[in-house]
Amino acid sequence: MNSSIIQRRPRGVALLTAASLVALMSVAGFASPAQAHDAPVSTVPETGVTLSELPEEFSVTMSEPIVVTPGTESNFGMRITDAAGLYYGNGCVTFLDATMSTVAELGEPGTYSVVWQLVSSDGHPTSNADSNPVSFEWAPAEGAAMSVGSPTPPVCGESTETPEPSMTATATTPEQDADEDAGSQSPGDTTEASDATPALWIGGTLLVILLGVGAALLISQRSKSRS
Repeated sequence: MNSSIIQRRPRGVALLTAASLVALMSVAGFASPAQAHDAPVSTVPETGVTLSELPEEFSVTMSEPIVVTPGTESNFGMRITDAAGLYYGNGCVTFLDATMSTVAELGEPGTYSVVWQLVSSDGHPTSNADSNPVSFEWAPAEGAAMSVGSPTPPVCGESTETPEPSMTATATTPEQDADEDAGSQSPGDTTEASDATPALWIGGTLLVILLGVGAALLISQRSKSRS
C-alpha cells in the first residue's frame, strides 16, 4: 500500500508541473502582443533615396491600423525639414488604415528628413525622431516647382503668410516742427494779423494830420494877436 502511494506521487507532481507550464505559456502568449509597439513597415520616401520629382505624398505605414481617438490628435504628425532646419508642408496629416500621410513639398535641392509621430495600437506614442529619421536627397529637375521653407513648424489650418509691415512714426527736427506749426495756422489767425497792421498805419496817419491841423491853428491865432 505504501509502495502504491510512492508510485502515484511522481505522476501528480508531473501533471501539476505540466499544467503550470501551459498556464505560463498562455499568459505569455496573450501578454506579448499587448506590450509590443507597432512597427513601421514602409515609408515614402525611403531612407537614402534621391528624389528627382515629388511623390504624391510623404507617408509612413505601420504594422497595425492607426486609430485616432478624441483628445490624442496632438500626438500625430509629420515634419519635413531641410539641412538648414527650415520646415515644409502645411502641418496636416491624413489617415488610411495603417498609413499616415502629409502633403509633399520641398524647397531648394539638398538633404531633407521626415520625422513622424503617432499613437501605437497599445495606446503609447511612438516616433522615429530619435531612432531612425527618414533622410533623403532632393535633386529636382530644371523648372520644378519649389516651396519656401518656414523657420517655425507649420500648424494645420494656420496660414504662414508674412504679415504686412506696420506703420512707423518718423522723427522730426525742431525746425520741421516750427514750420509745421506755422503752416497749420487757421485762416482766421492770418486775417487777424493782416488786419492789425493797416489799423496801426491808419491810426498813425490820423494822429499826424491832427497834430498838423493843431499846429496850423496855433500859428494862425498867434499871427492875428500880433496884428
